[in-house]
Parts: sequence; C-alpha cells; structure tokens
Amino acid sequence: MIPASDIFSISNNKQFEKIALKVFRFQYENNSVYREFCQFLNVEKQQVKSIEQIPFLPIQFFKSHEVLSSQEKIQETFTSSGTTGMTTSRHLVTDISLYEESYRKGFSQFYGNIENYAVLALLPSYLDREGSSLIYMVDDLIKLSNHPESGFYLNNYDELIQKLLELDAAGENIILIGVTYALLDLIEKQNFQLKNTIIMETGGMKGKRKEMIREELHELLCKGFGVEAIHSEYGMTELLSQAYSLGNGVFECPNWMQILIRDTEDALSYVGNGKTGGINVIDLANINSCSFIATQDLGKKQPNNSFEVLGRFDNSDIRGCNLMVL
Repeated sequence: MIPASDIFSISNNKQFEKIALKVFRFQYENNSVYREFCQFLNVEKQQVKSIEQIPFLPIQFFKSHEVLSSQEKIQETFTSSGTTGMTTSRHLVTDISLYEESYRKGFSQFYGNIENYAVLALLPSYLDREGSSLIYMVDDLIKLSNHPESGFYLNNYDELIQKLLELDAAGENIILIGVTYALLDLIEKQNFQLKNTIIMETGGMKGKRKEMIREELHELLCKGFGVEAIHSEYGMTELLSQAYSLGNGVFECPNWMQILIRDTEDALSYVGNGKTGGINVIDLANINSCSFIATQDLGKKQPNNSFEVLGRFDNSDIRGCNLMVL
C-alpha cells in the first residue's frame, strides 16, 4: 500500500512518475476491473516502465463496474448527475479522508488559507440530489472558512445579491462558486462591480440554457460581475482531485495530479503540446479506485503542464476510439 503522505508530498515530476508507477502496479494487482482492462490491451504489469505506457481506464467503466482497489468498507458513494433513466457513474470511496486531504491541500495550493475567505455557494442543481462530490467539498470548505456569512444560497438570489454587495463593499475576500447557468441567472437580476470577489464557475448548464463557448461565457460573466477574470474548477465524480483555472480557461493541477492528451484516432498514443485530443487524467489520490482515467473531455496541454478544456466527445467520437469501447 502507498501511504497518503507519499502522494501529497510530491514536489517534482521525477517523484510524480516514481509514485505513479508504484500506484499502477498496486492497482494492477488489487483492482480486478483495471487488471482485466490492461490484459485486454495485452499490457502486463512488468512491461510498464513509464507513465506513457500505463493504460487509462475509460471513464464509462464507473457506470458499469465497481472500480475498486481496496477491500475496505465503502464510506461514501459519489454519483454523477444525469437525467431520469440515465445510467450514472458511481465512485465508491473507501477512505473519505483521502478526498478531504486532496481538496483541502489542492485549494490551499492555489488560493491559500480557506479561513481568509467567505465562501458563497450557488449550486442549486447539485443540492437537489444526494451523492454529489462537489457538494461534499464545498460544504466542507464553507465550514472550514469559519465565516458567519459562508453558506449555500440555493435559489435565493435576492439574499445572495444583498450578501455579495455588503461583503464586497466591506472589503471581505469572497469566493462565489456556482454552476454556470445559476451565475448567468444572477447577473440578469443584478449588475455588479465587485472588487474583492473571486467568481468560480464549476461548468454545466444542466439543460437550463444553451451551451456556450468558454470565451463568450466568461466575457458575459466578467461584464456582469465587474471582474477581470473568471476562475474555474475542473473536477468530476470519478476523481478525488481538482484542477483550477485562475483565468483565461487555463487549468493547473495540484502536485499529485497530471493530464496527458491522447490521440483521438488512436487512444493508446499521445499528441504534443498545443494539439487537441482526449484528456487522460492521473489522479494519485484515487489510490483505492483507479488513478488512470480516460475522460470524455477534449483538451490541449501547454508546455508547463497546464491545460485547456475545449469540449466533449460526442457518442460517435467515443465509439470511433477503437480500443476505448466497452
């Protein structure tokens, strides 16, 4: 077993690769779903000598299989959102402290001490259901902030507008974290000129509005809130870590998370920096499930390991990714 302290103390690429290869061998031995997938690709454990040789499990497996590398009791089950009748992903978490350590340390790496902020959450669609990893994280950050005005504001836009204006005018540091459509709803009710507030969108129209390209969306939000940049969080049910963008749609990972960009025509090959492909995520906090996940997102990587998210594969793209088909 790899100790959590090894994962969360990574400080350079050499350490990352060494621990990633250890995690790969551990999960190959202890995760029957992942091992069968590797064997389907004719990849044996001893063959893998670099990160690029590690097979990435298609994210769809979280909808059809129990993806576990641990025999311990399930402490939390996180589920993805979906319309009625849709099969949703299930991330079975045997050690919730790993998730807590990951998002707390990840937040601190990019934003500093959570106690320096009032955290206002506008996440109505996520509060309608149980099992949201995003709600779990934001609820904990709200509590850790120890600020009396931190909290969820549901669909109560009028109260949120009042709090936001009061706190910003008083010089308080604020993070307003919201689902995309709700942030747009808010600026249609009130035009802001905020000086001390970080606006962080978590993505998602949830069928409430038409999808928009990032540049158009962020331009609208910047104008509506009177801020220079829109921050973003990149996370998902199947991960225990998040990447953050502090503006311009360029994301950076915490030290125990990296991404690779796979070729859309050959899922086992990679493309260079600046080229578009499918996003593969290495999340070493996922030690008890699977740390190597091929997502359905399209993106491109920059030379300094930062990346952009450009959209998603449609179903025909996914089917066309030969070995990625279940």
